Amino acid sequence: MRHQYRHNTINNHQKNWGRNRNTVAFASTVKLGPIMHTVLVALMITVLGLIYLTQATKAYGYDYEARDIDTKIQEISAKKTDLEVENARLTALKSIENSDVAKAMVSPKDVQSIR
Repeated sequence: MRHQYRHNTINNHQKNWGRNRNTVAFASTVKLGPIMHTVLVALMITVLGLIYLTQATKAYGYDYEARDIDTKIQEISAKKTDLEVENARLTALKSIENSDVAKAMVSPKDVQSIR
């Protein structure tokens, strides 16, 4: 691969030298044809498509995680309601045992079982 450097020419009428000015310009001898341009554009479109697909699949992954969390929330809510019912039952038994009616009851003197 051969590269050529082109120097700026300085006329007496026009002085291009100054701060932050290049005095040497790079000119490549390799030129890309229309087929290579088409291949490069197709390659860039493919890369952009792959980037889009990776971002889209991340969104679907979050959807699955959200569904799993919703399922766990429903299971825990069902357990909570079961525990509330059990708590109410146990509290009712304690209130019945401490009631005046329960205190007025007497224990039986003779207990027999049938076989």
